[in-house]
Amino acid sequence: MSIQPVRARVSFEFFPPQTLDASFRLWETVQALAPMAPNFVSVTYGAGGATRALTHDAVGAIHRNYGLNVAAHLTCVNATKAETLEVAASYAALGVTEIVALRGDAPNGADRFTPHPEGFASSVDLIAALAQTGKFKIRVGAYPERHPDAADDRADIVWLKRKLDAGASSAITQFFFEAETFLRFRDACAAEGITAPIIPGILPIQSWQGAKRFAARCGAKVPARLDEAFAFAARDGREELLALTQCTTLCERLLSEGVEDLHFYTLNRPHLTREVVRALGLVPELALEKVA
Repeated sequence: MSIQPVRARVSFEFFPPQTLDASFRLWETVQALAPMAPNFVSVTYGAGGATRALTHDAVGAIHRNYGLNVAAHLTCVNATKAETLEVAASYAALGVTEIVALRGDAPNGADRFTPHPEGFASSVDLIAALAQTGKFKIRVGAYPERHPDAADDRADIVWLKRKLDAGASSAITQFFFEAETFLRFRDACAAEGITAPIIPGILPIQSWQGAKRFAARCGAKVPARLDEAFAFAARDGREELLALTQCTTLCERLLSEGVEDLHFYTLNRPHLTREVVRALGLVPELALEKVA
């Protein structure tokens, strides 16, 4: 029996600005994508929790000024348990009810994550503490391709199950380039008894060289065929057309396999994400005039 496509929900990830120009770009991105009626939007932390205050300010402004459901990233890096839970409490005071709970990347210059002596030792510990407050819907990260710190592919799935058992309600994956990567991961998670929603993370390719650098850091495999296609497209100035086609095709395949949510890593550049959502026919009718 074939799976019928569904009308998916969309969500978007932003990152907090660190310069005046970046601030303008963030707000232009939010304004461009808010009419798409996202299920939620998320705001990241910088490496090592470097943008903690900026993230807090951006979350508050987006929630207050645009009325969007904001999921604030929260990590275990460079903070005590008390400090981390204080940040969570400040989000609750703003009316923010969703958190993306992550271990977090190592601070710049460090080879690997080392827990703060008085901090949470892992994302599982952070999730359990947040769940105990009863104030948040908790989302977590997932890795359809092996995390650099994982011993094997199954380790990522076992760890994901621990996070969900600790109190998380859904997971957002790292980006990937081929639909089969996500579909195999979804099947493997189901085989381990995971029933919570797993939302595929989608990276519209703003820059192919940049996408390859991201992939190298997170362990995502770069298909040779895609590398060759972007090399050819670059000669004719057709990179944007190829990026739109690649991302739309990827999303269409996922939807045809029953995926109900798509989470876009926007990099605070709205154009390509907006065009993909429009090409998929996922723009609310009332928003059509606004995004024209």
